[in-house]
Amino acid sequence: MVAPDDILSFWLDEIGPKGWYEASDALDQTIRDRFGAAWLSAREGNYALWLTYPTGTLAYIILMDQFPRNMFRESGEAFASDGVARAAAKAAISRKWDMRIDEPARQFFYLPLMHSESLCDQDHCVRLICERMPETGASNLLHARAHREVIRKFGRFPHRNAALGRSTTAGEREYMAQGGYGATVKALQAAKAA
Repeated sequence: MVAPDDILSFWLDEIGPKGWYEASDALDQTIRDRFGAAWLSAREGNYALWLTYPTGTLAYIILMDQFPRNMFRESGEAFASDGVARAAAKAAISRKWDMRIDEPARQFFYLPLMHSESLCDQDHCVRLICERMPETGASNLLHARAHREVIRKFGRFPHRNAALGRSTTAGEREYMAQGGYGATVKALQAAKAA
């Protein structure tokens, strides 16, 4: 049985900020081995008690939003628990539980909104990072704005289409051929520098 502290000590301390956004087959396998069964159990509705306090909710969000992106990279399963992660994040944010967690770990309350294909969630994410991450939010803010731009333009993330079995429009194909998300980030950086 996995406890919230198992997830938090692994993700926040053992992996830490340098490893959070690096693609690594070894890390993906470690997460599958250590937390795959817990993710399945949480999808079946277990771990609801974690949602009754801030650190438990943070662990739940990491388990349901971050870990699937590692465990199921390039697969539709990577997004299968986004809805429950987003609901948990919104409930915690409304209680201001995110403010009980130090930066940079606080960002994990906002990432389910950044991963959402809803423009309202994207706008909310940008606002939260601006307002609630004054010390470490600069990089997150750039990526939050880039995610929002993609949703503004397409209403969804085109890079997910293949994994989710969605057809890709001509506009989305052209966007990805011209650099996709990376090009959006560079354009925002250039606009800020100008």
